Amino acid sequence: MTAAIPRWTAWLRTPPGVLLLGLFILFLNGLLTVALAHGVAEGDKGYIQETSGFLFWPFVYLGAKHMVTGYDHLLFLLGVIFFLYRMKDISLYVTLFAVGHSTTLLLGVLTDISVSSYLVDAIIGLSVVYKALDNMGAWQRWFGFQPSTKAATLIFGLVHGFGLATKLQDFQLSSDGLIGNLIAFNIGVEAGQLLALGAILIVMGFWRKTTGFWRHAYAANVVLMTLGFILAGYQLVGFFVA
Repeated sequence: MTAAIPRWTAWLRTPPGVLLLGLFILFLNGLLTVALAHGVAEGDKGYIQETSGFLFWPFVYLGAKHMVTGYDHLLFLLGVIFFLYRMKDISLYVTLFAVGHSTTLLLGVLTDISVSSYLVDAIIGLSVVYKALDNMGAWQRWFGFQPSTKAATLIFGLVHGFGLATKLQDFQLSSDGLIGNLIAFNIGVEAGQLLALGAILIVMGFWRKTTGFWRHAYAANVVLMTLGFILAGYQLVGFFVA
């Protein structure tokens, strides 16, 4: 007679379990390495610092790699599309996020605005918390009104882009081909975003077809909120310790 499988292990085999487990593993991997949420791997860092001239494809690759492994971006995007079903709506919100992300990524590096990356990344963690609470109906229940989700997506997109800009400012980027390389990097970021979003949408699509979607949706957003708090707390500790 086989032993009964615990309910929580059975849930991990469902689409939401697979999705959240994958993001959680990526999240822990980011916390347990030297690189922070928007950090760049040491090998890539050396390449960026030693590069001179316009190199389109290498910087596209670096941008895509950053987005696909950027757990804070993925958590926020998961929250944004959690209850979006129509591709028209998904495209609108992703575009708002991309516009915000692209704007501050470029302007942050070119204008050399200096702000602690710890504080920026802490706000990014809180953006995940905000979106999870929004999905749980907290703002309507607590304050009796619903903030604009479009405005919030654009604003947090600006913060996410500025988070990466603060990291790139730490490198001695060559002025030769700088603008072209930044644009190429941003193109890679957006391409990586589309790849990551596609994978999330596939899993979400299977999950939404199950009877357990609405039963587990609230719990999934509680997990999302918790990860956002952990990320924000981790960055704040880094700010005060460093």
